[in-house]
Amino acid sequence: MADIQIALLRDQLARAFDKRAWHGPNLMGSLRGVDHEIVAWRPQPPRHNIVELVVHAAYWKYRIHRVLSDAPPRSFDLPGSNFFPRPDIPSPAQWNADVDLLRSWHGRLLTAVDVFTPELLPRQAGKTRFSYAELIAGAAAHDLYHAGQIQLIKRLYGDR
Repeated sequence: MADIQIALLRDQLARAFDKRAWHGPNLMGSLRGVDHEIVAWRPQPPRHNIVELVVHAAYWKYRIHRVLSDAPPRSFDLPGSNFFPRPDIPSPAQWNADVDLLRSWHGRLLTAVDVFTPELLPRQAGKTRFSYAELIAGAAAHDLYHAGQIQLIKRLYGDR
């Protein structure tokens, strides 16, 4: 039964990130066709933009990876936490690097889930208030939440 839970959690992560799903665009689907000039646009000055959401999503994949695994690295690729300042208008290379960072951490998270001990799923995850299963499922929900935000930003950008 526990191995089935791992398979279902992994499937949720994949569908929320880049695999076909019934609910509409997943995180990578929301980024399809997004130009590097659009990713820094803000609906209002204090609001996050697409590139910040992409790096934020990568960071939280890293954080969950750390809870699930002792594998390196023990620090994120960029200094800071949660939301990271990005260039006002990133170059195509910088935008691609940020998307690659997201893909990389998604792959590492999937690997950590693949080798996770199924019997630990109902246990409290480290110092969090959540079980390991809730944390993994939450990573999928986090991707979909930000996919929705990105879809909204794109619509607002087009309507401006």
